[in-house]
Amino acid sequence: MTKQERFFALKISSIMASRMFGLFMIFPVFSVYATQYENTTPYLIGLAIGVYGLTQSLLQIPFGYLSDQFGRKPLLIIGLIFFFIGSVVAANSTDIINVVVGRSLQGSGAISAVLMAFLADFVSEEQRPKANAFVGMQIGLAFMLSILIGPLITVNLGISGLFWVIAGLSIVALIIVLTLPYVRPHAQYSLSISNIKQVLTIKLFKLDFSIFVLHLILTCTFIVIPILLVKNNIVATDLKDNWSVYLPVLLLSFVGMLPIIILAEKFQKYKAMILTAIIIMLISQILFYQVTLTYTIFLILLTLFFITFNAIEAMLPSLVSKIAIDDKRGLAMGLYSTSQFLGAFIGGVFGGWIYNIYDLNSVFLFTILMAIIWLSVMLTMKQ
Repeated sequence: MTKQERFFALKISSIMASRMFGLFMIFPVFSVYATQYENTTPYLIGLAIGVYGLTQSLLQIPFGYLSDQFGRKPLLIIGLIFFFIGSVVAANSTDIINVVVGRSLQGSGAISAVLMAFLADFVSEEQRPKANAFVGMQIGLAFMLSILIGPLITVNLGISGLFWVIAGLSIVALIIVLTLPYVRPHAQYSLSISNIKQVLTIKLFKLDFSIFVLHLILTCTFIVIPILLVKNNIVATDLKDNWSVYLPVLLLSFVGMLPIIILAEKFQKYKAMILTAIIIMLISQILFYQVTLTYTIFLILLTLFFITFNAIEAMLPSLVSKIAIDDKRGLAMGLYSTSQFLGAFIGGVFGGWIYNIYDLNSVFLFTILMAIIWLSVMLTMKQ
């Protein structure tokens, strides 16, 4: 990439990463700390974790479409303002219902599609896979750091303080957005069924389904994992020593995902690497369900999980950008991001419901089933 392309990709990835960092920081702590709120139930814990995905999924297509019509920058500013308001609502909550409302408002700042389309606007077609892989890796790194740093902030500032830190991150992202150029939008088009069909091809549908299942499994897993860490005496009840699990996982999974991404990008082995990652993901979920968890086993299984999560998270946007039509890239990324956040919502709702009706471990049976369906769909993917 040119110097300008690298700098622009860095800005876009910083905005995306700071926002995702804020959304994900509650994942490793909320299941445990949610008992501090009034009216808490297992179902509402899952809803609070995943509800941001509902508003994200409902608004990704409108945001992507409007960014094609009026430019990317204005929509980014609007989205980050919504994210800030939601963070403040959650920070001031004493009832878990209000946390659900705050998380919904956080999700209504649905700018993922706009950011990815903005990146594609500024980076040449030949360099776009590198730029998308770079952003994907930044998102993966942001997620890994969020599960490492989220518990540290919560132990020292409380769950309310965590949401105030998230509000601060939205301001940082907004400042970066203000440094981006305003670009005139592409040719105008209507949000019609025929235009949606142009970006909802079989190829894109399989990629959209992949990101849907990936984030469904992620949300379900993080309803269960914080509680299992405490129940199996791997970490203390207040999660202050969470870092002893997550820091090694962070380092090992970052190294482990690199060969997968290199084989996919450099040697065009996307299908083989995606199928390999799904199989590893499936194995990790089966073992989480069946094996008695010790520190070492937990470390191995969580590392396998994050190697696959980060690798797939990095590969999919690159593939979408290659397939999407240029003048409807915002709409295509909107459909992709809709699938991503709808998966997070469904994972939170169903994970919380299964935990409430059956037991904690049964959540893994649901993720195993979804991983098998995902593998079956992607076996039909063309190279």
